[in-house]
Amino acid sequence: MGTIGKILEGALFPMLTLVAGESGLYRKVSGINVVESIDLITFCRPNELVVTTGINFPHQNTSLEQLVKLAYTKKIAGIIVNTGPYIPDISESVISFANEHELPIFQMPWDRRVADLLKTTFQFIATHEQEQSTEDQVLYNLLFHYKQHVDSTRQNLTQLGFPQGAELAIITCTTTDARSSIGRYEVLIQFAFQNRYKRFLRLKHKNHLIFLINRTQITTSNSPFSKTVEDIYDKITQKSGSLNVIIGKGNFYEDYENIHKSYEESLTVIQLAQLHNNRFLYKYKEIGAYKIIMGVQNRTLIEAFSQDILGQLYRYDDLHNTDYVSFLRIFLEENGSTSKISERLFIHRNTVLYKIKKVELLLDIDATNPFTKTNLYMAFLIEDVLTHQ
Repeated sequence: MGTIGKILEGALFPMLTLVAGESGLYRKVSGINVVESIDLITFCRPNELVVTTGINFPHQNTSLEQLVKLAYTKKIAGIIVNTGPYIPDISESVISFANEHELPIFQMPWDRRVADLLKTTFQFIATHEQEQSTEDQVLYNLLFHYKQHVDSTRQNLTQLGFPQGAELAIITCTTTDARSSIGRYEVLIQFAFQNRYKRFLRLKHKNHLIFLINRTQITTSNSPFSKTVEDIYDKITQKSGSLNVIIGKGNFYEDYENIHKSYEESLTVIQLAQLHNNRFLYKYKEIGAYKIIMGVQNRTLIEAFSQDILGQLYRYDDLHNTDYVSFLRIFLEENGSTSKISERLFIHRNTVLYKIKKVELLLDIDATNPFTKTNLYMAFLIEDVLTHQ
């Protein structure tokens, strides 16, 4: 499906001038509808472009503003105003509303035919739907059926700007709650990646949005990937009131055969970030000690290490129905901060201090010792890896 941004990029729409709502270029375009009466906005569907000449507007300025506000509630893609005898110009109040709500508004001169605009828009939508379908299939074959489609996949990827030998990687986005659809955030995420990458392939698979990127096609190389992710997270939080999206990126590889590995790495990042509620874990190369643990072939060795460190605490919790293991994990995650632990667990500061002393007594340790804290943290990392492999 094409977007407002694609309309501006191409040469198909020379008759349109964007006058407001530039921040909404990410909006998808699925159709076009001519609306000459405010009452008819009821029949508009989400992602449609709305075209109006204002021929049936009772009041030129206020009617257009009313139409724009009602159209926004219908989640339309944008509005095209055919300025002329019925709408001489677009008022500042309309432009201000559109900018505030990221609703693109175009101006089209009176001498350009609406019929021609409709025909061009239908062609644009059909072309982009076909292109997206092709790209979806190419990326799907690359990740899940590469061996069965080696030759065609290589050829298609090269034609799409992802040649063999280029450094390619996978970014995966999903929701933390399986009941929530990632599709709700698809447009926002895709727009953010359009600002960072000249070109990418995108696939929606199950509840994952999967992107194939090329290192040489990063347009914001002076800004880290983490900045793009944090901007996405902030916008989702602002719109939804909470954050239930998580994004992970695998390593870059030059061989097509390894791109599935990058995909698996992106899923590992998501799994670990969700496990530790760590929104600041984005890339596989940043998962640190997890790599070492996952690379150890001797499972018995690392199991014994974790058991030696935490076993006594688990046994005590089982026997006395206490929660010292989970408390210790939070103690490490909050770097021993009494106030943060107290706030997170909704317990008094004195209770936190008591629990710390109790853990130290049970494990015969000094919880403030850096080496001891490292061992404790490693024990939990091992536990996480063994539990979720």
